[in-house]
Amino acid sequence: MKIHIPTPLRQYAGKNSTVEVKGGTVAEALANLTAQYGDLRRHLYTDDGKLRAFVNVYLNDEDIRYLQKENTPTKEGDSLSIVPSIAGGL
Repeated sequence: MKIHIPTPLRQYAGKNSTVEVKGGTVAEALANLTAQYGDLRRHLYTDDGKLRAFVNVYLNDEDIRYLQKENTPTKEGDSLSIVPSIAGGL
């Protein structure tokens, strides 16, 4: 499966825009990603291992929060997109 890395996090993923990983669930895929690129872990997860609140993950354009969160099953050919929330405005 392909994981799409957002521009601000690419410096922690070997400057890659996408990374191929294996995993039967979203959690396994992200674990394999952070095993490959350890510096990404602190940007995606809190110290107690929870996905950070400002990190949105989409499986084939579906927000995993509306599926089975990190337990959402994945299959070959799926793609995950990591989308950090942007705060700001007036």
